[in-house]
Amino acid sequence: MSATTRPLRADARRNAERVFAAARETFAEHGLDAQVDDVAGRAGVGVGTVYRHFPTKEALVEAVAAAGYAEICGIARESLELDDPWEAFSDFMWRGAQLHRDDRAQCEISSTRPDVVKSVAGDKRELLGMVAQLIERGQEAGAIREDLSADDMPLIWCTLGAAQQHSADDSWKRYLEVVLDGLRAR
Repeated sequence: MSATTRPLRADARRNAERVFAAARETFAEHGLDAQVDDVAGRAGVGVGTVYRHFPTKEALVEAVAAAGYAEICGIARESLELDDPWEAFSDFMWRGAQLHRDDRAQCEISSTRPDVVKSVAGDKRELLGMVAQLIERGQEAGAIREDLSADDMPLIWCTLGAAQQHSADDSWKRYLEVVLDGLRAR
């Protein structure tokens, strides 16, 4: 925050927090087709209040994307703390997949909005770095196939996201089991 920018009043800060929370929920439920009116209604504020804190829908989408990447990075950090290298990698994959299953916007952003992904590219590099560590640990332990790299993961995640979006049930879980089985060292 610059020296000339005044901090938000308490009520304005609460409104901004409500708007952001409502945006995450609304986009998670409806995906990127959700409208600013929907966010305002869920937050219990007027549309003008939403635009006061996020000047465009795109700014709101970018904030939601950044929060999603922060969340998936948190999952990767927690997975890195697990002792067993295969469990660490598998835990990350399952929890990350569940996050995307529960958050339609994150799945859509990852698979269809490279412009938004690029806007949070620093976070993506951090994520891929942690995933590279998970993979390397698994490879060193002989648990993950040697030819897998972190560069392979965005395509794997994208296909998993497509499987999730095109199944009305939990059949995507079987797909993830097949993928994980294929990534195990033989």
